[in-house]
Amino acid sequence: MNLRRLRQNRHLLDLTASVTLTPKKFIQPLFVAEGLREKQAVPGLPQVFQETPASLLKQVEQDLEQGISKFLLFGVPGQKSERNFDVSFTSNQIQALKKTFGADIWLATDVCLCSHSVHGHCGVLHIDGTHIDNGASVQELAQVALAYAQAGADCVAPSDMMDARVQGIRMLLQENGLERTVLMSYSSKFSSSFYGPFRVAADSTPRSYALKDRTSYQLSPYNYADALRSSLRDRDEGADILMVKPGMPYLDVLYRLSQEMPDMPWAAYEVSGEYAAVEALGEKGLMNPQLAHVEAWTAFFRAGASMLISYGARFAREWIS
Repeated sequence: MNLRRLRQNRHLLDLTASVTLTPKKFIQPLFVAEGLREKQAVPGLPQVFQETPASLLKQVEQDLEQGISKFLLFGVPGQKSERNFDVSFTSNQIQALKKTFGADIWLATDVCLCSHSVHGHCGVLHIDGTHIDNGASVQELAQVALAYAQAGADCVAPSDMMDARVQGIRMLLQENGLERTVLMSYSSKFSSSFYGPFRVAADSTPRSYALKDRTSYQLSPYNYADALRSSLRDRDEGADILMVKPGMPYLDVLYRLSQEMPDMPWAAYEVSGEYAAVEALGEKGLMNPQLAHVEAWTAFFRAGASMLISYGARFAREWIS
């Protein structure tokens, strides 16, 4: 059997490819921070910034010119609190984006409390500070999601990993006539070492003395069964899209889950540490970063992703071609 006949040139490689990359499948993360006078570069992520409200609009306009029309927005407020979180800053940015670009963009907004809380955790701390109060957290998260949907977000994306938050959000959206709002759940979000640059961009590093990390609510890398249970639960509670995060270290999870639930759209998130690692090797001349990014992106879709969240989404058209 001569298998190499079909590898002779780029035309045959294109025709026989089982995965075809297109910018239409990419989602670009955006950070907007309150109180900035000018946009700030995010360490380790070239051409990714903490935007001002004005520069955010300019950046989205540039991304549209590059063929990217889907976005995941992270708002970073100037004031932090313990509960009763004020999300008006992020809501205002949603309104401005949709007023400016309308149906030309699809805007998902991250729903979490880590950037809004004084302690940097994704929920409301119990009064003794030793653990997350799940019930109180779900109530807050549902109100945040409602505010973003009312501001015009096409999709709300809870990333907190609280139990029953998908159900709480879906019910509140339904009660307020927002049944068309898409819910993209971070259903398999693992406690990971790959989130470093993001935590700088979102100002979301845990700062609690008693609860030093997120291992009590994010998934353990050693427990696939928990990822399956979480994803099945979120599907049954009303999620429209499920997500695996991080991406590359969890390709096996993405593959197994997408096989287990082939009827669901699956998002993969190539997180900041993954993306920054490729860029760092490129800076040292140890790899071609553009080719490496495209290779990694191909792996996500080969493993079952329907869509990909990547900090390099805005370069996808150029790099893929």
